[in-house]
Amino acid sequence: MTTTRTETDSMGAIEVPADHYWGAQTQRSLGNFEIGRPTFIWGRPMIKALGVLKKCAAQANADLGQLTREKADLIIQAADEVIAGKLDAEFPLVVFQTGSGTQTNMNANEVISNRAIELAGGTMGSKKPIHPNDDVNRGQSSNDTFPTAMHLAIVDQLNNYLYAPVTTLRDTLAAKADEFADIVMVGRTHLQDATPVLLGQVFSGYVAQIDFALEGVKAADVRARDLAIGGTAVGTGLNAHPDFGRTAAKYMTDELGLQFHQASNLFASLSAHDALVGVSASLRVLAMALMKIANDIRWYASGPRNGIGELHLPENEPGSSIMPGKVNPTQCEAMTMVATRVFGNDATVGFAGSQGNFQLNVFKPVMAWSCLESIQLIADACRMFELHCARGITPNLDKINENLDKNLMQVTALNRHIGYDKAAAIAKHANKEGLSLRESALESGDLTEAEFDAWVVPADMTHPSA
Repeated sequence: MTTTRTETDSMGAIEVPADHYWGAQTQRSLGNFEIGRPTFIWGRPMIKALGVLKKCAAQANADLGQLTREKADLIIQAADEVIAGKLDAEFPLVVFQTGSGTQTNMNANEVISNRAIELAGGTMGSKKPIHPNDDVNRGQSSNDTFPTAMHLAIVDQLNNYLYAPVTTLRDTLAAKADEFADIVMVGRTHLQDATPVLLGQVFSGYVAQIDFALEGVKAADVRARDLAIGGTAVGTGLNAHPDFGRTAAKYMTDELGLQFHQASNLFASLSAHDALVGVSASLRVLAMALMKIANDIRWYASGPRNGIGELHLPENEPGSSIMPGKVNPTQCEAMTMVATRVFGNDATVGFAGSQGNFQLNVFKPVMAWSCLESIQLIADACRMFELHCARGITPNLDKINENLDKNLMQVTALNRHIGYDKAAAIAKHANKEGLSLRESALESGDLTEAEFDAWVVPADMTHPSA
């Protein structure tokens, strides 16, 4: 039998497990919200952010004379353990709880309070010498602390988890663009043959897409650095020192090494989360680019005998339980599935962001979780795709040249010499009769063999010409 201790909150007494640091409000939430199991411990970002927030709040309150230095030091020591991940097991609550995140904020307050009490040699649950509300939550409300933690977690994850693997993938694709700079291949539009293009040019397009998307994510990142801290319940700052929010934000900047500010309008910071809607939308654009890239690569690699077959991909694992020797483009498939999940998360964030009523948006936890999941999924997928697919892509030159030789759209090079109508007739005749473009052109009598060889040069069709 698990032993318990009695904790109290404004609703009275409740038994909590004696071997955990959480308190009454956390225990009530565990019973009231058994909805799925995506907890905030997923990836740790929200728990770390809450630890950072409570530490920095204690530092600010001590500087402003709102807490004694002794109390602040105990809170800071306990919060540092939360930041380091030593107390992860003490944060069991799910995403689908109160829309303000009150229970998770109180979870942090209770854990830090009880751990601080233990450090001081007191009795857990006594609220002495550190009270979860009066001391750990001093100058705060869940309505400003939870959105502050959301922003801290998301900005931290963008900078310390997302950018590096996405940039590595981008650089690998850029190196492939250089490597493939002289390989002429069939261009395709509408899923039909088109004029020639360089394989390097194709890959340069992928690089440009990632660059564009990353610029958007970084712009959204900057806008997410304004924090709600100091707004307390409805944005007025009731019960907080006038300088608390600004001071706490400075400490958060120092703690994470990323620049944060107290928001210029705290009412908007509590009642709307447009900055996070912007972050999610930018992640959707990045996911869209990655889906395009992954889809292109798996189509170019399709076959190996009966598809396009112009690229070779690394062979990572067997592709079928029944067909011996089959190998599938699994990294491409994983990337495209991640993209669909990010699209879904963005729909959630967009709808949730529209639901601010009066002075508070009460969809905060699902917005935070959706953004954080998108960040982690994209980062992980880019890391795996770069390692197990992109860096090992090689061209199938025989197939590329075979397809190029059969490409009737090279006839476009004749437009300026014999006109569109005659060129179209040559292409249609070649397709109908199963002739090569060269054979059809010479049969037409509209040009000589020497003229055809001089005018229809695939490499010359991959750049502007007079």
